Amino acid sequence: MGVCWDSADSGKSGMWDSLKQLGKVIRSVQAFGRELSNRSKVPGAKRVPSIGIALGGGFARGIAHIGVLKVLEEENIPVRMVAGTSVGAILGAAYCSGLTIAELEDLADRVRFTTFARWTLSRYGFATNDRMVAFLTQTLKVRTFEELRIPLAVTATNFNSGQAAVFASGSTSGSVIDPVRASCAYPGMFLPVEIDGKWLVDGMLSHPVPTRPLRDMGADRVLGVHLKGQWSKSAVPRHLFDVIGQSFAIAQDQMSAVWRSAADLVIEPDVAGFDYDDFRRAKELIRVGEQAMRRALPEVRRWLEMPDTAEIVRKTHPLLRPTPMPAD
Repeated sequence: MGVCWDSADSGKSGMWDSLKQLGKVIRSVQAFGRELSNRSKVPGAKRVPSIGIALGGGFARGIAHIGVLKVLEEENIPVRMVAGTSVGAILGAAYCSGLTIAELEDLADRVRFTTFARWTLSRYGFATNDRMVAFLTQTLKVRTFEELRIPLAVTATNFNSGQAAVFASGSTSGSVIDPVRASCAYPGMFLPVEIDGKWLVDGMLSHPVPTRPLRDMGADRVLGVHLKGQWSKSAVPRHLFDVIGQSFAIAQDQMSAVWRSAADLVIEPDVAGFDYDDFRRAKELIRVGEQAMRRALPEVRRWLEMPDTAEIVRKTHPLLRPTPMPAD
């Protein structure tokens, strides 16, 4: 009887010692976790900002966007999200789908107006961009918002209400192709595009450079690329498209304060010497995009060096916080 008691008592004692050791290990792990948490809250701790790039419209001049993206990649500056309007939507969708810079450069060399558009007789426009469906289907490596390797926002404008229509990763599902077509539906030239019963036209009417959608997606820093330039170099309009195009260029310039206020930095590649349909000068357009981005590199590098970037953005842009997603 005594032997049995001694054995049980010894077992309990050993188990108690083991539990005490386990308790010490748990407390040590908890303390280590608190220390890591405290270190992350130290003022001045560096944090890689979420950089978004807004690619504005500009027809063939938009090829300059490739040069901007090329420099950012060469300098290992991470782009966490992209927003595009018109040609910016085409190139943004291609880049976010996984095309490399080399593939984008090759694409720019081959593309022409007739690649994605054809003339037509209609009360609503002189051309349709329905060829863009086949073009994007063949070009994009993935074709839905869910599959994109980088989050993307595509902007268009509701023809009836005049309100912006933004199709963005995280809030939009399905194909990116029709939203991109709508973003490129330049009024007077291309037919409007119908999506979910709504007629949509070019995003340049609501978001000439889509900086605000990037804020809504949560970007800490926003780089806007504005392709400023006259529609035509001629002092006298040559045809209807010159009248329409120059009128839109004037209107967009007047509303630039809206989108500029949502940007941390705006770069303007020198595209003034290029016509709106200068697709054959792709290499030159890419070069001017590179030059503009290289001039802006010191400022962008400072973003990566600054402490607690998100807090700085909240202080400098108190009205530009991400829009909360509605509850289901």
